[in-house]
Amino acid sequence: MAAPTASAVSAAHQPFAQPRARRLRWLLFVLLLLAFLACTAWLGTLWQLRRMRAALPQLDGRIALAGLTAPVTIRRDAYGVPHITAQNLDDLWRAQGYVTAQDRLWQMDMLRRYAAGDLAAILGPSMIEHDRAQRILQILPAAANATAALPERDQRFLADYAAGVNAYIADATTHAHLPAEFALLHNRPQPWTPVDSMLIGMNMQQMLATDFPTKLAREIIAAKLPPAMLADLYPVGSWRDHPPISSQPDISAPQQVEEIPLDASQLGKRSTPQDLLRLEQILHLPAASGCPGCTPGSNNWAVSGAHTTTGLPLLSNDMHLDHTIPDTWYEAQLTAGDFNVAGVTLPGLPFVIVGHNAHIAWGFTDLYADVQDIYVESTRGDAYLTPTGWQPFTHTRSVIHVRGGRDLVLDLRSTVHGPVITPLLHHETRTLTLRWTAYDPAAVTVPFYDVDSAQDWQQFRAAFALFGGPPQNAVYADTAGHIGYQAVGKVPLRPNGLCATPITGFGHEWQGSIPFDAMPSSYDPPGGILATANARVTPDDTAYPLTLNWAAPYRNERIWKMLASTPKLSAADLLALQNDVHSELDLALSQRLAYAIDHARHTGPRLRQAADLLRTWNGDVTIDAPAPTLVDATRKALWPMLLAPHLGHDWKLYAWGESSYVEEQIVSQQPARWLAPGYTNWNDFLAEAVTRALRSAHAPRNLTHWRYGIVHPVEVEHPLYGAIPWLRALSGTGILPQSGDDSTIKQVHRSFGPSERMTVDLSNLDHSTLNLVIGQSGDPLSPHYKDHWPYWYAGTTFALPFSDAAVQAAATHTLVLMPQK
Repeated sequence: MAAPTASAVSAAHQPFAQPRARRLRWLLFVLLLLAFLACTAWLGTLWQLRRMRAALPQLDGRIALAGLTAPVTIRRDAYGVPHITAQNLDDLWRAQGYVTAQDRLWQMDMLRRYAAGDLAAILGPSMIEHDRAQRILQILPAAANATAALPERDQRFLADYAAGVNAYIADATTHAHLPAEFALLHNRPQPWTPVDSMLIGMNMQQMLATDFPTKLAREIIAAKLPPAMLADLYPVGSWRDHPPISSQPDISAPQQVEEIPLDASQLGKRSTPQDLLRLEQILHLPAASGCPGCTPGSNNWAVSGAHTTTGLPLLSNDMHLDHTIPDTWYEAQLTAGDFNVAGVTLPGLPFVIVGHNAHIAWGFTDLYADVQDIYVESTRGDAYLTPTGWQPFTHTRSVIHVRGGRDLVLDLRSTVHGPVITPLLHHETRTLTLRWTAYDPAAVTVPFYDVDSAQDWQQFRAAFALFGGPPQNAVYADTAGHIGYQAVGKVPLRPNGLCATPITGFGHEWQGSIPFDAMPSSYDPPGGILATANARVTPDDTAYPLTLNWAAPYRNERIWKMLASTPKLSAADLLALQNDVHSELDLALSQRLAYAIDHARHTGPRLRQAADLLRTWNGDVTIDAPAPTLVDATRKALWPMLLAPHLGHDWKLYAWGESSYVEEQIVSQQPARWLAPGYTNWNDFLAEAVTRALRSAHAPRNLTHWRYGIVHPVEVEHPLYGAIPWLRALSGTGILPQSGDDSTIKQVHRSFGPSERMTVDLSNLDHSTLNLVIGQSGDPLSPHYKDHWPYWYAGTTFALPFSDAAVQAAATHTLVLMPQK
């Protein structure tokens, strides 16, 4: 037999060689592609880092600034806080605008776009729904109207600030030093205007005072529940409340709430649950974040010298908001002649919002006042009915510019009540309008120069009598030893009472605002302690109800208890109180759940271990504790078990400031009307809730290994760089374990919590402390980008120097702004 030839062998191997060669070519192609992508990412990162470095502001030397009449000195301390000294107020506001833009220009530009509904112009079609909502709510026209109505002095101050911002924009554009985010998005900032500053204020109005979706949701829930169950879900205050204007709360009976039926002319297809859930997402409401209890709130308190180690008052404030990068606030000290104030500012607005001057200190919590009503309009063609007859709708044309897409043209309608908001709700056929104090120019004011200048309680109150909103609880202390509390902001006067659902007819029209002197107030109370934490501040028999929807009482109750139980308080004691993670709510629920498991008919080793952990827990929501992890998971599992049998899928619409108190009351009082079908007793029901919690939360086999802080971490990301893997670590905090929950004084969630921590020592203002969450700068390459974060996370803080000697001693950089020749 002849041996095979070489050509025959080659031909025999070809079927195998060709696929292998093809695979090798594909492998080579993939490797080259990956190398190309890696190289592109590396070059892109280097390009972005170079942009970041180029955008770092000048901190020393001299800069010529057009419009100045005299030199202005900016000393920055070790934490990036600018201490600005000018010779007159106009130069001061101009310098404040310039310096704030040095650190926060991109944030300022995004904030004004966010409020105005102009994000799609740079971010594309994904932002159309947001912009459309802002246009329908007519935020920009409201800001423009408010700006035009300001006193001449305040208009001038806003113009000074805008001139400073624009000077920085011009400098940064000329020298290619704009923040790197502008290059990443391929856009440039437009000139700053006073209206833009008012848009910054409107952001706060919207964040702290948007309650109309709750009224729409309550309308749906009210149609499905009997009055007793509805009253259970929507309490107005609690036995745990401690209003600052009374020594003992008086909750003798719930406030009567009117649920208004529709007449035949106003019937139509109502909003669906899907409409409202979608609206919550668009408006970024707490229910959409997975933490319904994380409503913007805060803690503040003032204690007299009788209760302090120094003999003079101490005042603390930590305002609870969504965490952002850059921070919500920007620290600064502003000095011009006798005017000298330090604290936190809002990037985009002049003045100090919360802080102290040489004589007084003040802090805010949200009042939770009801400043919005929904009206169901009777319509006929293009007209609506008023008490004086039919009136035509007002029409406004609004154009949303969309990057990479077509412009969207909106026809916006309004009535005397406000804008028609029906387009926000896809399935709604009624004509709904929103009345909101923010649409009244008198309620969108900036009297903070007068606040910053106040020398005593009388001047402080006089300044805040001009404040429009959002309504706040203001606590006060001064160097003369006095403390005070004042509810501030314009709250509608409703002679026929507050309405929990949309209004029909003409019987619930507003009649101006509650008189300032009738707002809750207290000055030098006998107990020497004042505190608020968004819970009820009015007595039960108040002549002027402020809201039906207060926050849960637990933080406020705990603050009063701890302040009253310590004979002599130091600043360190108050910082510890701001970081307190004890939860009376969780402790009460843990004890009741343990009891239920002990007495349930069907339990096993896993449930008995859960009961042992719950019964021995002290109520502190610490990082390593397993019991609060179990309580939190059970609270989440419990709501659908309670509500779904009565509401079906609509149970997800339920949101109320005191919902956690509702849960505690139902679990502790165990009314038969709330026991779900299929259960004969509450012990079995609650044990089943724990079982479902363990299953849905994927609890470990050994529950002692279930660490609260691991399950409930904190993470703060940059809105752009956080989406870029190779910049995420540089620009964000990473995921870290966290203590506390929505019922502790340290009220926190994954991306929510104290936005600053301040304590003012009225005996020595240089001993006052103030820190943000992340840092002063918006540039990741700045040393002041994340230098506050270690202090915030660890629950520590640092001093904010105030006296000239302390400021000079703390200065690490000195920049002088010179009049331009």
